[in-house]
This record gives sequence, C-alpha cells and structure tokens, in this order.
Amino acid sequence: MLDHVSLNVSDYERSKAFYEKALAPLGVKLLMEYGVAGGFGRDNKPDFWIAKGPGSYQKSEQLAIISPVHLAFTARSREEVDAFYQAALAAGAKDFGPPGIREIYHPNYYGAFVLDPDGHNVEAVYHGPA
Repeated sequence: MLDHVSLNVSDYERSKAFYEKALAPLGVKLLMEYGVAGGFGRDNKPDFWIAKGPGSYQKSEQLAIISPVHLAFTARSREEVDAFYQAALAAGAKDFGPPGIREIYHPNYYGAFVLDPDGHNVEAVYHGPA
C-alpha cells in the first residue's frame, strides 16, 4: 500500500549511523543519499527515508518541533526481531519494549520496540509462527 516513508531527524549523521546499525539485522541498508537525506531498503528499493531539514514537501516552520512517530519494520523471523533489538540498543536506542509476543494484536505477533535518537518509536515485528 505504501511506496515509501520519510522521517524527519534532528541530526542526519547521528540518525544515519543509528539506522545503519539497527536495521542491518533485518537486511535493510542505506541505498541512496542526497545531501542530508538517505534512503534505506532491501532489494535495491529505498522505502524508508530519513532527512534533516525541510524536504521538498515541507516548510521550515513545520520542523520547529519533531513529533515522534511510530514505524514498524517487517522482520522475516523472531530471530531477526531479537537481533534488531540488540543492534538498536548497541547503537544507542532506548528500550521501549523488549522482544516478545503481543497477544493483544494476535497470537503470533512478535515484536520489539525502541526509541531512536529523536524519540521515534521504532519496531521490528514478525507475524509468523515460532
């Protein structure tokens, strides 16, 4: 349904380093860069972008305050969720919910949550059986 998502960050280099480390266990890597904007993805398709500053779709006053958002990345196994969580913490994330089943969503919902350097709630989730 979505082609790509862009996330505002306050410090591009800091966030780029964070996401390179945190998303590596999911097979996601930095694929493109344009100044202080970078696109991450799998299979040569950048579907997750970070950028500092107003983008072509924003005005500078919209960036005065970064409002934290929630992003959930698809993992291909529970082990990838676990590895994402550990990599994100090692990269400087704050714990926001360790890996585990979240039955409130469905019986096989296995996710982990961290806060990135700007306070965005970043999740890795796997929906399959153990």
